[in-house]
Amino acid sequence: MASVSFQGEGNLQIVINAIQSSVLNSGMSCELIDQKQHTYNNGNVTFMVFEKYYMRSSNRASLSVLVTQIGNSILVDAIASGGGQGALFKFSWGAEDDFLYPVLSALKRLNFSEI
Repeated sequence: MASVSFQGEGNLQIVINAIQSSVLNSGMSCELIDQKQHTYNNGNVTFMVFEKYYMRSSNRASLSVLVTQIGNSILVDAIASGGGQGALFKFSWGAEDDFLYPVLSALKRLNFSEI
């Protein structure tokens, strides 16, 4: 498992589009499995789940991204998992870190800061 959190300001839809574009363009086998959006009194929450097949480990990795907006402030939490092999030792080929990179890249282009 690998995770990262970022914070910044901006337009929620621009942030979501940047993350989706970056992740989906990271490989032919990458897909957006589902997305849920909810609006509350003073904010919005978007939850996205991506999946990608890795040939080197012969398995799929999952990337869950939670985008929370309150006013102009936006917080992004991303967790990648499932890229390892083995029931006991969970040997990883680095798929989780690799799957997180497109999120980091997109958010850094939007001047978000890692927290």
